[in-house]
Amino acid sequence: MSQPQPIPARTLPDKAAVARALRQFLPPAGVLTDEEDLRPYECDGLTAYRKLPWIVVLPDTIEQASRVLRLCDERNIPVVARGAGTGLSGGALPLEDGVLLSLSKFTRILEIDPENRTATLEPGVRNLAITEAAAPLGLYYAPDPSSQIACSIGGNVAENAGGVHCLKYGLTVHNVLGLKFLTMDGELITLGGKTLDSPGYDLLALLTGSEGMLGVIVEITVKLLPKPEYAQVVLAAFDSVEKAGEAVATVIASGFIPSGLEMMDNFAIRAVNEYARAGYPNEAAAILLCELDGTAEEVAEGIVQVRELLLGRGATEVRASRDEAERLKFWAGRKNAFPAVGRIARDYYCMDGTIPRKHIGQVLTAIGKLSQEYGLPVANVFHAGDGNLHPLILYDANQPGQLARAEEFGGRILELCVAVGGTITGEHGVGVEKINQMCVQFTQEELAQFHALKAAFDPKGLLNPGKAVPKPARCAEFGRMHVHGGKLKFPEMERF
Repeated sequence: MSQPQPIPARTLPDKAAVARALRQFLPPAGVLTDEEDLRPYECDGLTAYRKLPWIVVLPDTIEQASRVLRLCDERNIPVVARGAGTGLSGGALPLEDGVLLSLSKFTRILEIDPENRTATLEPGVRNLAITEAAAPLGLYYAPDPSSQIACSIGGNVAENAGGVHCLKYGLTVHNVLGLKFLTMDGELITLGGKTLDSPGYDLLALLTGSEGMLGVIVEITVKLLPKPEYAQVVLAAFDSVEKAGEAVATVIASGFIPSGLEMMDNFAIRAVNEYARAGYPNEAAAILLCELDGTAEEVAEGIVQVRELLLGRGATEVRASRDEAERLKFWAGRKNAFPAVGRIARDYYCMDGTIPRKHIGQVLTAIGKLSQEYGLPVANVFHAGDGNLHPLILYDANQPGQLARAEEFGGRILELCVAVGGTITGEHGVGVEKINQMCVQFTQEELAQFHALKAAFDPKGLLNPGKAVPKPARCAEFGRMHVHGGKLKFPEMERF
């Protein structure tokens, strides 16, 4: 593997000259340089971080995107690729001295192949649009992030997105069969195809979740699944989050794998009921949504088993959706949890970490204590089945110091995830948001390997620089402030 090349000191080229060169091969409205045109691109879904891009380009074709990259490579200009802008870790945060490469015009569904059960797509195709296109053939695309109505498949691949059904059907990485991507010097590379596996190193998995640091994805082939014959949701209420967490571990330990297993605490329940009229029990400390799918007979048998497991773990109420309308109503509540909380909070900071399921109850209790310590409310909404937490920290950006306090609080939640044997992200990526916590989870030797891997794809370090993988100097500074002798400074975490 090639080692990182020293990145030469860079003098920013003349902006007008670069814009003229780009306009030689891009459409007239495909090069943006005026502030009012650049402003919509200053952040992604993580709105707490904002930077005005230097130049934004909107190519129509792969060839145009390739020429953008070649030009930037020749002139030593960094590039950030951007999809729908729904990411929540600042992965598409632009650079004040770089080009933002928007793929928003790449919206064609190139092929739906029912015989191979695949779909081939441009990166700007919305997640939900894949299932809508495949539905007449009795097929669908399984990964379903809560933002699926807006998020794009290219961004899903870059962040390895999940969704409420990832417990049974996997994350994006488990549903992608092939990719085409551009290197920083504009070369088009194809990985995989329509087969389930390909020879050599698993570069397909490497690109999935790489956050735009290794290449710019321009085409994706995903697998489609037959729509289940029948599906039903069990809603279980609990009088404590600890009991709900223990119930999750019990369901998984039984060997029974639901298609989805989600959890919400009381704060989230009340917010969702007011916003989406989901019909959740308002007084419950926590609820679980457990979906089963398959044949009608399989689902009916499974409902009986799950009901017994949940009641055995102290559920105060267990009820199954009576029809398809109620099943969709239950899920609509869960998928609208973020806007529901946003309706009652001036601002919220959405975290994303993953823990072993057996620690769910303990970790939620610890988050509650941290909430009191920081004086900031938290709504907990997450993919309980795979231990992927999404605490929403409520704050007011107009109040001095509250954003900084929310960020510190969020960092401690991530470090808590690491302390119990988990990880700092499940599906949102690292971006700029969690880059300090990478120093907690990984050793300097491991981070050096990450940098060497990036150098093999991007020797000059021009693709999405400053994201996901911290430099040694950053970790050294963070360590001096935060981590001592390899141990976290927060005593409440050390007991895990």
